[in-house]
Amino acid sequence: MKDAEILSTFLELDPAAHKAAEAAPLVFDACHIGVVLRAVLFVQLVMGVGAMFAAASVPNWLIHMALLTGVALPATLVWLIVACGLKNLLARLSAQGQLLAGLALGAGAGLSGCAVLSLAGMLEQAPWLASASAGMLLAAALVLALQMRAKGRAPAATAARLSELQSRIRPHFLFNTLNSAIALVRAEPAKAESLLEDLSDLFRHALVDQGDAVTLEQEVTLARRYLAIEQVRFGARLQLEWALDPRAGQARLPPLLLQPLVENAVRHGVEPSETGAMVRVSTQCRGSVVVIKVTNTVPAGSGAPGHGVALDNARDRLRLLHDVQGRFQSGLVDGVFQVRMEVPL
Repeated sequence: MKDAEILSTFLELDPAAHKAAEAAPLVFDACHIGVVLRAVLFVQLVMGVGAMFAAASVPNWLIHMALLTGVALPATLVWLIVACGLKNLLARLSAQGQLLAGLALGAGAGLSGCAVLSLAGMLEQAPWLASASAGMLLAAALVLALQMRAKGRAPAATAARLSELQSRIRPHFLFNTLNSAIALVRAEPAKAESLLEDLSDLFRHALVDQGDAVTLEQEVTLARRYLAIEQVRFGARLQLEWALDPRAGQARLPPLLLQPLVENAVRHGVEPSETGAMVRVSTQCRGSVVVIKVTNTVPAGSGAPGHGVALDNARDRLRLLHDVQGRFQSGLVDGVFQVRMEVPL
């Protein structure tokens, strides 16, 4: 591989693209199950507190609560369904535009709930204005919460990219990789070229903004490139095992999530062991859930790997993307350390 080809990887970084990514509108996303559950619970709590003002006793409070729930619950679900359906359209609006759209939807949802009770004959005089106002107020709180949730993704993703960039360019990693390439140039030039291509691809993925999510298949490809580099360095000490379910390849993950986990496996399993270690990556599709496991053996006498920074980062980013639908567990049992993740398909 020529120097120009390696350097071309960095030329792909378009500053305008980064500015566009930074200026991207907030994601107005009401499609997550966790968001739906929290929204319904929040509205029910507000209704419960509101019912206390008109209730003289607990039975009377229950009656008022049932009446308010009959208005609020359908209205909240309508708001969430419409907001989810219009997610892509609303995401193009500014933060102020999203708020106004949410208020309009909230007023419509409040009026629809009031109309249901009015048509059912449960109201002597329908409080149209009060229902619309309450819907707008609750919608404003929900929109602001959704926008804060979307803002929370950006710092985590940025920190992860910076962390991976630092990892990729740390002298120890570069020194060993380039030394391996130099050693192969004359004896096995094709293998040396492949090694530099893998290194170049790692740089590109660490530097280029890939959005909120990528496929599991893309993450596996990146992890393979990293492990191919380390395989040249460690040789037989790095024992690899892949058990990949092709049906799981389209699951969505935050970018640069899997590679730091396999890097941890190499750093804390293979590096400190004279005899090496087994690193195993498996994916399995179980209905609508994909289970991802990264496992490595640990030298005798070693404790849990590192300070857990990479694990905490991965756990936080997975929660930001999939909320309650994403699960992250890790632990050391009988000399084997495993990271287990569950994501929706």
